[in-house]
Amino acid sequence: MSEPMRETAAARLRAAEAQEKESANGHDRPTGEQLAQENERLRARIAALEEELVETQARANAAVAKCQERVYWLDRWHLDLNALMRRPGASEFRAGLRAVRAVGRAFRRAKRRLKRS
Repeated sequence: MSEPMRETAAARLRAAEAQEKESANGHDRPTGEQLAQENERLRARIAALEEELVETQARANAAVAKCQERVYWLDRWHLDLNALMRRPGASEFRAGLRAVRAVGRAFRRAKRRLKRS
């Protein structure tokens, strides 16, 4: 969900809650106007919750898709990561990869700094 949509829903919710607080007059039975305001506040809250749910579902679906993509290639290449990591030298290999990535990052960072100057 985009930020402007979220802000709009949140703004509507705040406005409806502010109207509810202003219109509370202490009567036991709510008036028709108070009921309408309460309905509007509840509708705004439902809309905000629905938007939040859509956003959460989209993030979850993206995470599942990413994992499925990784698993697909591991299966296709017949790789068992657990067995691979149990082999001697696996932790040293991972440490070596981390070192190579760190050097690459440092190189890219220096390159960006040189471009800025």
